[in-house]
Amino acid sequence: VEPGRTRFMHEMSLINDLVRQVGELAKKEKADKVTEICIRLGALTHFTQEHFQEHFLIASRGTLMEEARLVIAIDTNPQDPQAQDILLESIEVE
Repeated sequence: VEPGRTRFMHEMSLINDLVRQVGELAKKEKADKVTEICIRLGALTHFTQEHFQEHFLIASRGTLMEEARLVIAIDTNPQDPQAQDILLESIEVE
């Protein structure tokens, strides 16, 4: 596996984990649809907002969050203990 492919697989793994987490929360709330997802990207996640959105669109296809509005905050502090994390801050459901 070449380096670029490895990084893509890692990124998709992170996003798939987020999609799973949101799906579990929506199911717990007996939601029909996720309308908004607020996340924070740590400074060391190496995602741009656009890059994250592209991956999220792929990963959320066919799920309750497929049409959800993404609100993305990007942390700029590489010293933050969560600088490598994608943090789910909140979701809105119907």
